[in-house]
Amino acid sequence: LTELMEKKGFEGITVRDLTQKAEINRGTFYLHYHDKYDLLEQSEAEILIEIQKIAQEINPLDFMNFNREDEPFPFIINLFELFQENSSFMKVILGPNGDASFQGKLKDFIKQTFYQNIMSKINKENLLVPVDYLFAYVSSAHLGVIQHWLESGMEKSPHEIAMILSRITFLGPRNALGFKQN
Repeated sequence: LTELMEKKGFEGITVRDLTQKAEINRGTFYLHYHDKYDLLEQSEAEILIEIQKIAQEINPLDFMNFNREDEPFPFIINLFELFQENSSFMKVILGPNGDASFQGKLKDFIKQTFYQNIMSKINKENLLVPVDYLFAYVSSAHLGVIQHWLESGMEKSPHEIAMILSRITFLGPRNALGFKQN
């Protein structure tokens, strides 16, 4: 599926393409999947399940108290290691020939994780911006970093890219640019 999506895009793929590439007959394909959309959905679901397993390791109190500028949050390292292990699929699914709905699912997951681990633990009266805008910013920014890392050939290790994302997240874009707060 991944190789065919890289070449043809998902819409250009047929079940025949898939069975020829996998060297199986159509009957075998249909024993496991209803159609190519089911194959894609199941493949995406497997990744999301793995991401959820990693997210379950997050201790909200650890997350709230984490303030190290010299070390990334461990959850983010584990996440990028998962993306690296599945880099071919992640690159194609999040790329221009991928599935836009998966990007939405990933953003929703980021928002949900952010809410469960941070927003449910803070005083909402102290928020400086509306929470829906904060969620949109955090999820889009994280997804953008993931996509850039995949598209640029993953030149940075999972630890290095997790460090970059942690610094941007915890310090903010202004401080990440080198401007110190007064």
